[in-house]
Amino acid sequence: MKNLNILPFFIVFSLVSSLFAQDDIVVEEPTTVEALLSLVKEGKTREQSENAEREKKFLSNKNKQASILAAEKRELARQEKIADKLEADYKRNEETLRVKEEAYKKELGSLVELFGHLQSSAGEAAVQFGGSLTSAQYGAERVAFLNDLTGKMSETTELPTIREIEGLWYELQREMVASGQVVSFNTMVSDTDGTSSECNVVRVGLFNAVCDGKYLEYSVTKGQYAFLPRQPAGRFTKTAKNIAASSGEQVKFGIDPTGPTGGSLLANLIQTPSLVERAQQGREVGYAIIAVGTIGILIAIYKLIELAGVAKAVRSQANSKAADSRNPLGRVLKVGQDNFEKDIDTLELKLAEAIMAERPAIERWIGAVRIISVVAPLAGLLGTVTGMIVTFQMITLYGTGDPKLMAGGISQALVTTVLGLLVAIPTTLLHSFTASSARGIISTLEEQSTGILAEHSEAK
Repeated sequence: MKNLNILPFFIVFSLVSSLFAQDDIVVEEPTTVEALLSLVKEGKTREQSENAEREKKFLSNKNKQASILAAEKRELARQEKIADKLEADYKRNEETLRVKEEAYKKELGSLVELFGHLQSSAGEAAVQFGGSLTSAQYGAERVAFLNDLTGKMSETTELPTIREIEGLWYELQREMVASGQVVSFNTMVSDTDGTSSECNVVRVGLFNAVCDGKYLEYSVTKGQYAFLPRQPAGRFTKTAKNIAASSGEQVKFGIDPTGPTGGSLLANLIQTPSLVERAQQGREVGYAIIAVGTIGILIAIYKLIELAGVAKAVRSQANSKAADSRNPLGRVLKVGQDNFEKDIDTLELKLAEAIMAERPAIERWIGAVRIISVVAPLAGLLGTVTGMIVTFQMITLYGTGDPKLMAGGISQALVTTVLGLLVAIPTTLLHSFTASSARGIISTLEEQSTGILAEHSEAK
């Protein structure tokens, strides 16, 4: 029974111990029931003191928060009054502004339509002058002036002055006059490598500008002339040199009437590939066709020259009685003279053998020309097939949305076909000429051998 009475004290002790453990307070372990009771009383007293302190702080904070809330409510009411006042002022000002705008429009009258036309004209002129060839000569200030004028006429707070309106008319008139002038002046020109240097520029109206025999364009970003990244064909640059060297006399000059900044015509001329670039479009097959064709043409020309010399020597020998061994006919006649006393069959065989011995030298390389004339179009067909394969590969990878992706393969196909025909046609003609010349010489040899045989028969 005594142990049962002590049990509640141990429970209280464990609770107090855990409480003190949480507050990081080290308490000595009681050894008697009286010590445990004293410890519980001390803990209860301390807890009551802490709770009272907490309650005091809470009440203090509560009163402070209530004061802040009341102050914020008063500020809210004040701001609502200000908002109501501002809203009323806004409505009143809006009505006043509407009345003023109506009065402004009424006072302008027909000037509203005039200012609309002026604004449109100034805006269009600013865009046109920004890329005009005259900008490098007259400066970019006129574009800034026109932009300011456009902005001023689009607003209702300020009206353009008579001087500003006359300035618009002046700029339009000056640009019109410049379109019919050919003037020369010094200005900075940007080269293709980005460097700038002073150059004497000749401007032909609003169409083209040249310097040192080269066409120029106006760079809006740099605010100066710049050489075209690529010049047109030689016949056009020749006329550019003529006008640069002219001292007032009339000269031929190629202009582009399609636009003041170079125009589409000049752009197309620049983009047109040269002969070398077209050959490069054929790639490996094109290079092979060109190489083979060049070799075939050189062989044919060499053979024609050789056969012309041989034909001349043969004709000279036909008119001479003395056999010259330096030409085919002379060697054949020498064989006939050496074997003239033999029987006709032997003589015929000797002459035929001599002609057969001369034939390889006469017909040498003619077969190669013929082979090249046949192979060239076949190589062109090979390039056509490979080009179409490349085109279909591009279609498979990227679709047909962008024609430029297919242009490379199509160019290769067509260029190789053209190259094959360009090689086949002249080599075929040259082969015909060389073969005809060779046959003529051989026919002369056979004719002369037949004459020798006839003379031998008459002598017998």
